[in-house]
Amino acid sequence: FLTWVNCSSVRWATRIQDIFTVGKLLALVLIIVVGLVQIFNGHYDALRPSVAFEFSQDPSFGQIALAFLQASFAYSGWNFLNYVTEEVVEPRRNLPLAIYISIPLVTLVYTMTNIAYFTSMTPEELLTSNAVAVTFGEKLLGMFSWVMPISVALSTFGGINGYLFTSSRLCFSGAREGHLPYLLAMIHLKNCTPIPALLVCCFATVLILCLGETHNLINYVSFINYLSYGVTIAGLLYLRKKRPNLARPIKVNLLVPITYLIFWAVLLFCSLYSEPVVCGLGMVIMLTGVPVYFVGVQWREKPKWIYILLERVTYMGQKLCYVVFPQGDSSETEPLTAKAID
Repeated sequence: FLTWVNCSSVRWATRIQDIFTVGKLLALVLIIVVGLVQIFNGHYDALRPSVAFEFSQDPSFGQIALAFLQASFAYSGWNFLNYVTEEVVEPRRNLPLAIYISIPLVTLVYTMTNIAYFTSMTPEELLTSNAVAVTFGEKLLGMFSWVMPISVALSTFGGINGYLFTSSRLCFSGAREGHLPYLLAMIHLKNCTPIPALLVCCFATVLILCLGETHNLINYVSFINYLSYGVTIAGLLYLRKKRPNLARPIKVNLLVPITYLIFWAVLLFCSLYSEPVVCGLGMVIMLTGVPVYFVGVQWREKPKWIYILLERVTYMGQKLCYVVFPQGDSSETEPLTAKAID
């Protein structure tokens, strides 16, 4: 359904995201308010340092790093706005502004929410609960406990919509740079939505869901994301040194990427040491793209029949999805069979 919405209209997709984000924030505010009431009534035993910092076993440094990696999944939306920069109004002003507002707001809300959970639940109850917000509602909201399951469902719905909206733009940009099939760089003739990229993201999501349980999927995604972030930051530092005169519309102090890179390296190496199988599988999933890159991108002198096949598949995809290259896209003037014709 969400894939269909995103294929139909950018405005519908953004409206859904706005509505469900507001709904999620209202549910979190409700949890925080109830938690504060609990604290004022003296129910904060689990928040006492003697209880909050008591461990059932001595954690290793690697386990602490893995905990950071898993918790980072909740904060992983900080970078997705970059994927839709082309669709942001006045990006030079609004992109930094959105980041400066959203990161402190999300950090504050999530921290206060977790404090609220501990006013009615022990660490053991949190670990055994399949949906912490639902358990919290059953304990404290009484006849209104039904609000929490609905809120969790709406939050998940909105989160999936956000991931679908931004990840499809990542495929779209990659195809436009020639790293993915050109069909993924096309948009609907009337709706201006990247339908092929959206369909690929939808099918890939369904496939990944069949690979394992949610806990492992979170570890895969978190490890792959932070590995990608670290390589990207390293590339940024490299370009700042080797090509200092490049135009940079949005520039940050070097202390920020250097600090992040150090944190990233410690986090990933410790997580890999603590959970070598899970993190190793995440790395293997990522490395499967290497041979595809060399065959699809690096290998330029392909046989003529490959270009003909790609052209036919692209033409068929255009007819099925009613898509074309964006106006002014240089790819539109470069036929897929150019090398074969030459």
